[in-house]
Amino acid sequence: MARIEVRSDMTEQERIEKRVPHWPVWEKGVSVFPWFYEFEENCYIVEGEAIVMGGGMEPITIKAGDFVTFEEGLTCRWEITQPLKKHYQLG
Repeated sequence: MARIEVRSDMTEQERIEKRVPHWPVWEKGVSVFPWFYEFEENCYIVEGEAIVMGGGMEPITIKAGDFVTFEEGLTCRWEITQPLKKHYQLG
């Protein structure tokens, strides 16, 4: 079963080492939609908040400052509750 991992304690130095500021940016307004991850995705939430449901897990809230990994093969549903902006990298 594919999972979602959230890390809220990533330092600025770690983000720089991973080159997060150079990753592409994705933005979306308040909305609800299904999603399937064909590849692992790492992302850093710059702004906003969302609830992600799926993968047989309890709903997970992600927000500004979180570093999130979505495992390959995850089917989920996004509920963006505050306009979201993230840097992302497909793995």
